[in-house]
Amino acid sequence: MTTAIDSLLQILDLETLEHNLFRGRSPQVGWQRVFGGQVIGQALVAASRTVVADRQVHSLHGYFMRPGDPAVPIIYEVDRIRDGGSFTTRRVVAVQHGHAIFSMSASFKVPEEGFDHQFDMPDVPMPEDLPSEKEMAARMPDSVPENIRKYWERERPIELRPVDLTHYFSSKSLPPKQYVWVRASSALPDDPRIHQCVLAYASDMTLLDTSMFPHGKSVFLPEIQAASLDHAMWFHRPFRADEWLLYAEDSPSAFGALGMNRGLLFSRDGTLVASTAQEGLIRRKKPKD
Repeated sequence: MTTAIDSLLQILDLETLEHNLFRGRSPQVGWQRVFGGQVIGQALVAASRTVVADRQVHSLHGYFMRPGDPAVPIIYEVDRIRDGGSFTTRRVVAVQHGHAIFSMSASFKVPEEGFDHQFDMPDVPMPEDLPSEKEMAARMPDSVPENIRKYWERERPIELRPVDLTHYFSSKSLPPKQYVWVRASSALPDDPRIHQCVLAYASDMTLLDTSMFPHGKSVFLPEIQAASLDHAMWFHRPFRADEWLLYAEDSPSAFGALGMNRGLLFSRDGTLVASTAQEGLIRRKKPKD
């Protein structure tokens, strides 16, 4: 039986079409548009395929330009911008129906020793002390919208354990921050690049919703039009995406239908392994006449 993580690994295993040209597919699960994290992860796979093995990605910056169509493949074209003595730079454009839907620049670097400091990990409960996704679905009150309940009941390749569930069933204003434990739902191969691409996939989950907290809303609500517009990620230290990572998220600003969100990812021993930043569309839909 194919597991959710098996399906994710298949989605990330791009088909090579030609030099610098790759094809990716989407899961056929009834989505109206391609999940943004999937496009980020696949674009990073495409870029990584053109970089020598001893260089690891340290940053990526992407822009979403059009919604992806899950019914057709996505073509990823890689531009080998530079291969330097320490750094390698790649640009990736994802294309569907003859139009770019996503573009990303990524930088790779040789390992070296250097200065070392980091923020401390927030003091929050460990994942073992929090309910699993099935337990969360069972605990949801009847007042919770059906789409949120189905979200927690559906098998996914990334397991999530939020520290606080209040925003899923409350419309009160909350501080614009949240803490979510994340990990791949099954063991992954040891290749560090797979772990980086899986974490890139997962990093688009829950982040945008943080900017809705002060307004008592959620991206799950039918009255809200929400979409990731850009996404940046920095990989600081080695990690495994199949081990629990704490995603500490906050939103410093929302204005003009745009929400700004930031995230820090810590391993359970407190090591800061990655950071994210994302701006997204959070628009109230106009009522239909």
